[in-house]
Amino acid sequence: MARQKGIIKLKGTIGDITFYKTQDGHLAREKGGIDASRIASDPAFQRTRENGSEFGRAGKAGKLLRTAFRPLLLNSADGRMVSRLTQRMVKVIQADLVSDRGLRNVIDGEAELLFGFEFNIRGKLGTSLFAPYVATIDRAAGEIKVDLLPFIPANMIAAPSGTTHFKIISGGAEVDFETETFVVSSSETAILPWDNTATAAINQVNAVTPASTKPLFLAVGVEFYQEINGQMYPLKNGAFNPLSLAKVDGGV
Repeated sequence: MARQKGIIKLKGTIGDITFYKTQDGHLAREKGGIDASRIASDPAFQRTRENGSEFGRAGKAGKLLRTAFRPLLLNSADGRMVSRLTQRMVKVIQADLVSDRGLRNVIDGEAELLFGFEFNIRGKLGTSLFAPYVATIDRAAGEIKVDLLPFIPANMIAAPSGTTHFKIISGGAEVDFETETFVVSSSETAILPWDNTATAAINQVNAVTPASTKPLFLAVGVEFYQEINGQMYPLKNGAFNPLSLAKVDGGV
């Protein structure tokens, strides 16, 4: 892989060189690799096929989780979140100690390995929200909750420059990775001033199916706002809004 430095940036293929654009700039690489039909049938590439199958399964599982939390992710995700989540899903699948290699999956893996995943690497929950919170998944009742005692925002929330207001958000998701379906609900506070006045207690309950046996997830985040002439605007289009998986229960 090489970086294009000329004034004119190329896209496409010339001879054996492919030119393309990524988040890291305009790059070029030499065409190469092994014929796809050989990879699909040659016994020598059995491990490659198995790895490819599990990577594809991880990508599909990550997409399903992203879709479930899409309403929250609209303002709380970075440009590399998809690839980072897929990598974490690969680890979840590789933790499957029951299925044969190539057939390992999320259900038999360790979904709890997703705990702490940050959807926005530019704004992490642990370095933004310092107010203690209690994350709870009540599987029997179908309640996915986060509770915060009253706190002083200016002391307990590290907000980006320009912030005047914020709100706490959360979402609970019940995800069936086999049928590729989900149940999700979300909660949010009102837009609150980021100042030295203590908040009220915050109790958010996100309802899913009672007694579900599917993996359950709690996402918790903060959205930052700037007040201008009485109107609230998402600060820098949400570039620094944190959203993290604060609790995960892999199912029964």
